[in-house]
Amino acid sequence: MPASEGPASEGSASEGSASEGSASDLIVVGVDGSDPSKEALRWAVRQAHATQAPLRAVMCWHELNPDAWLPHVPERSDYATLIAEELRHAVKGAVGDNPPVAIEQVVMKGQSAPTLLQAAKEAGLLVVGSRGRGGFTGLLLGSVSAYLASHTPCPLVIVPHKARS
Repeated sequence: MPASEGPASEGSASEGSASEGSASDLIVVGVDGSDPSKEALRWAVRQAHATQAPLRAVMCWHELNPDAWLPHVPERSDYATLIAEELRHAVKGAVGDNPPVAIEQVVMKGQSAPTLLQAAKEAGLLVVGSRGRGGFTGLLLGSVSAYLASHTPCPLVIVPHKARS
């Protein structure tokens, strides 16, 4: 399945259809594959099911620095495809093969916070985990969720992370 490098309105990749309902009903959930983002996705699925709202899972990406030391830097044309596969894996890991609602899966190129803001412009609700893959594991609120809290164009739900013991 091809992946989009732009906002959903520019022909984004999707799995399932979340086109029912109006744009103001749309729930956008940011997914990065972390446990907190999977919790946010599960919350968004429950909310979409309860309200009959369309649901869009968005994963953001930006190009890797080819000068960084990495065992393998994928070809530039492969980034969106690799991220789309990561998104499919994260959705399946969070809600299984048969979620109770259709989940449109969209890959958008750009840094997470501003790109999720762009995705939220057509949403009625934005959902994110309290923190993602950042290195400061003791923080209750990550940099993306903190940024979104003060800049989002629509209501925002920050789903707290339930630490597993």
